[in-house]
Amino acid sequence: MKSGGFRGGKGKGSNAGRGNGLASNSTKNAELNRGSGTNGANSNSTKHVGAGRGSKISSVQGLDTSALPVVRNEEYEADIIGIGHEGEGVGRVNGFTLFVQGALPGERALVKVMKLKKQYGYAKLLRIVKPSPDRTAAPCPIYEQCGGCQLQHLSYEAQLRFKRQLVVDNLERIGKLKVAGSLNSKLSVERSMDEELSPSRASAEAGGESGYEGIIVHETLGMSDPWRYRNKAQVPIGLASVHSVLDNGEVMEGGLVGGFYAQGSHRIIDMEACLIQQENNDLVVSKVKQIARELGIRAYHEETHRGLLRHVVARYGFNTGDIMVVLITNGIDIPHSDELVGLLRAAIPGIKSICQNINTERTNVIFGDKTKVLWGDDVIYDTIGDIRFAISARSFFQVNPIQTEVLYGKALEFAELSGEEIVIDAYCGIGTISLFLAQRARQVYGVEIVEEAIDDARRNALLNGISNVQFATGAAEVVIPEWRRRGIAPDVIVVDPPRKGCDAALLATILEMRPARVVYVSCNPSTLARDLRVLEDGGYRTAQVQPVDMFPHTVHVECVVRIYREG
Repeated sequence: MKSGGFRGGKGKGSNAGRGNGLASNSTKNAELNRGSGTNGANSNSTKHVGAGRGSKISSVQGLDTSALPVVRNEEYEADIIGIGHEGEGVGRVNGFTLFVQGALPGERALVKVMKLKKQYGYAKLLRIVKPSPDRTAAPCPIYEQCGGCQLQHLSYEAQLRFKRQLVVDNLERIGKLKVAGSLNSKLSVERSMDEELSPSRASAEAGGESGYEGIIVHETLGMSDPWRYRNKAQVPIGLASVHSVLDNGEVMEGGLVGGFYAQGSHRIIDMEACLIQQENNDLVVSKVKQIARELGIRAYHEETHRGLLRHVVARYGFNTGDIMVVLITNGIDIPHSDELVGLLRAAIPGIKSICQNINTERTNVIFGDKTKVLWGDDVIYDTIGDIRFAISARSFFQVNPIQTEVLYGKALEFAELSGEEIVIDAYCGIGTISLFLAQRARQVYGVEIVEEAIDDARRNALLNGISNVQFATGAAEVVIPEWRRRGIAPDVIVVDPPRKGCDAALLATILEMRPARVVYVSCNPSTLARDLRVLEDGGYRTAQVQPVDMFPHTVHVECVVRIYREG
């Protein structure tokens, strides 16, 4: 379960965040199975790359659409039966599937067909004929232009239902797994959150581990206040407009702006506030832009690879109030750097660290390899539960600390630790889950491929006085077999992979080591379902899945899964 800023994939400890809920315009996962409806409707299992709000939709060259039941540029009334994986409505016209941005399940909508393929098409929403009772007014004034959120027009209660159904659909369609029916509903609806079943009791009520009746998928755990939850902002900096590029390569430019990428483009639209960002992050970005303009610091121009300031990253400690500012630059020297630091310190209460990260590559990856401190500490601090974490400029740290505590608490519950277990934490990052587990286990071993993250993990263990945990750098599928050869036999293995899921070699290693329990923390229901199928075929059973809404108003959902070995 990882977090990642406006752009980039998911990689712990790296410059790409994990599963963060702010989808970049270019991050269209064709691997995801489309058409998961909140009403459970199967709306065609087509796989494709969709168009976002406001993006251009081009015609398909060479495709004979004469036999299709709809015609391009014609208008139709569509029945919306579900929600796609990018938040678009899944509509049907004469039995044909159309993806309609802005439409919701249960609605009837007038749409105009814009693009056709053999099995599906895209249509523009013209008018809602019959609105859904779950429709609500999006409070964000730039919601229609920004790609960061996809579900603000859907009530929060309906968002939670959709995310649970998304998980169920993937388990059934991709994993070919059995999901408990009426019993599942009884367990998840009639029980209050503070009366949740223990893993063993839930398993017994689901028919027992010898009388397996399917996976219990609980109701999604949401937030009491699903706004202003992000502790990290990654904002691209650019030019308001580019009038021309001269023969010598110089750019005649507009002013410095920072905000979000317009749908379907790399054009940056200036933004002063984001309703899912903690307010201090908005303040940081606003002040950096203002001071950079005053000092004449040039914005980076992607096409010419000129200019200096590429991104601003703001990090905020929810429980400490610490603030870090990271300036990502296309070069080493920052003009007026001392004055810049002084003005930022004066303008931002609570600031503890000002860092510069240097990225001179032609890339859309945010961070470069070198980071230096311009002022203050190289880390800020925050807590999850009673564990304190040091967070550096490039550290992976969950972007929603409130729900992170919920997620990790559930992972700890599913691990069922008595204090005598040996636990392996694969993809351990900076040790967040490892340190939680170490409080109740005899020994924890964490492995992570990013060396910088392991350095942070060791520092965090020392910071908290936790000695029954060891960390190693390397690929989990390489390090864990070596531990096995050294005689380390885990009772529980916890995996928390990036969006691509577990490496096949790691899954094979888990099956060879045969721990009694596996806890899988997932940020991608489709790769989760794929991996669960492998584990089930290897002698394991999936008992429970707990969806957790880490990223309200987006299509993303995290899950914690309890898996046990049969026999």
